[in-house]
Amino acid sequence: MSGIDEILDMISAQQKQTEESMIQAARSKADRMLSEGNEKAEAAYKDYMDKAGAQLERDYENGCNSVDAEMKRRILACKVGLIDEALEKAVKKLKSLPDKEYFEMLSSLAEKHLRSGEAVIQLSAGDLKRVPADFEKGLSAKAEKLGGSVKLSREPADISDGFVLSYGLISENCSFGAIIEAEREEVRDIAARELFGQVS
Repeated sequence: MSGIDEILDMISAQQKQTEESMIQAARSKADRMLSEGNEKAEAAYKDYMDKAGAQLERDYENGCNSVDAEMKRRILACKVGLIDEALEKAVKKLKSLPDKEYFEMLSSLAEKHLRSGEAVIQLSAGDLKRVPADFEKGLSAKAEKLGGSVKLSREPADISDGFVLSYGLISENCSFGAIIEAEREEVRDIAARELFGQVS
């Protein structure tokens, strides 16, 4: 073999070795890139799944809280509706009492508001038509014990039940609706205890 052939063989062998070395380096680099890519992809997937899982838990918890709050709101609204209905029925029952019992109740209620001084009591137009003859006299006797007096007005008050008690320019609306409105929270609490065994 001539020297040129040996040189060519050496060049060929070196070229082949260089090619194999480059191919091997490229394969190693590709394997590293693939491995790193897989690791990054797995890390990104895990991170995404962790975040998605956490978000799902938050959404579920928020959903449960929202449903729970809505249920409580509806139950409370139902209870308030039942309490208001019970109060309406109680007022209707009071209005439908026989005259004697009705005016005895008004007299007892008025007594709690009497004091010294001259008072005027006004009834509704309907109640004025059925007021017992001794109603004014009975109230006056109670007022006298406190150093006052009560006169029954022949002018009806603009109410449907109860009475309006006036001392000069100061008037107190004691219609059933006004009493319930003034004591609404206390009345609701009492009604809630009676209806549900608890405060609303």
